[in-house]
Amino acid sequence: MKQPETQKVMRALGGDETPPKALFVGGAVRNTLFGDPVVDIDIATALPPEEVVERLGLANIKSIPTGIDHGTVTAVVNKKPFEITTLRRDVETDGRRAVVAFTQDWREDAQRRDFTINTLLAGPDGAVYDPTGRGLSDSEARRVVFVGAPDERIAEDYLRILRFFRFYAWYGKGAPDDAALAACRAAADKISTLSKERITHEVLKILAVPDPVDVLSLMFENKILEALFSKEYQPERLSELCALQAGYRAPEIMARLFVLDGLRHKDVGSFLMLSNAQKKTLGCYEAAFSGLGEISEKTVKKLVYKYKNDIALQVLFFKGAPEDLRALAQSWRAPEFPLTGEDLLKAGMSPGPGLGKKLSEIESWWMDRHFEPGKAACLERLGG
Repeated sequence: MKQPETQKVMRALGGDETPPKALFVGGAVRNTLFGDPVVDIDIATALPPEEVVERLGLANIKSIPTGIDHGTVTAVVNKKPFEITTLRRDVETDGRRAVVAFTQDWREDAQRRDFTINTLLAGPDGAVYDPTGRGLSDSEARRVVFVGAPDERIAEDYLRILRFFRFYAWYGKGAPDDAALAACRAAADKISTLSKERITHEVLKILAVPDPVDVLSLMFENKILEALFSKEYQPERLSELCALQAGYRAPEIMARLFVLDGLRHKDVGSFLMLSNAQKKTLGCYEAAFSGLGEISEKTVKKLVYKYKNDIALQVLFFKGAPEDLRALAQSWRAPEFPLTGEDLLKAGMSPGPGLGKKLSEIESWWMDRHFEPGKAACLERLGG
């Protein structure tokens, strides 16, 4: 709130007027009260989107109409974004998207939000406003409860089922809200109507919890995991992985997803939309896991050489490898293979498939000798 960029945006929007035309909302307020880091700053305003753009322009602030039809404009100051959304009320919803109308009623806007802890507002002077009358008490108690009737909030957007478990995992304390669980369980079959992108965003954030085992077990008990995975959940295996990751300070979300998906990666494509890099990582886990036989110093070094330290360590977690070999996978640095295809061409080999095959043969020979032979010794293998 004290940063010059933030103050500049709030002044432009009338956050310092009486009554204020703009207030901080959502995660920025919630996380500040919880003492957690604030990543994004969202601002709610009683101004219509066109006036938001006009005011930002008068203050020489760049504006981007990121979702202006739904009342959202992004202000950018010194490359720092601020998402500004006009107060809204839902006119029509179908569980995936909503038709909205703008309003100037802060309480009406709060009623369309998901959880009471996300309805809190704050002015640039630090004053906190609680439009539902229970956001502050729920924040103090770390209760994650829906605004109003849980089934109505979920019917407005079925993604709120996954969001409930995500917010409970990150911020909740004590037993989860019974009414919320019942509503989530009753609408679990609607998760499949959501886009893969939205599901992926929530699932990966749930898996990013320091220890997601308890919340995933809760999701399994309430039929939520069944909407995503066709197999049974194995909490023991995931619990062991998370404990090892914590001990080695090596949390890896894709490794958790691999275990959650039954130590294979093909099924996740049916409901998640992962990046090519994430898919490649899962593919490496599967290839390394299925291809690793007897675990020894030699095979661990080969694993590190082929897949790098991070992936090798996670695979050894999957396998339940001894501590000394896990430490080796984390600390050993693989040398570079001393030969290239160019070296073989200079030695007289002809281009073509045979060259690549020979290079692979020499590389395997080199690895079997603990990566020790130098370039000259490797070249001698050409005639071997």
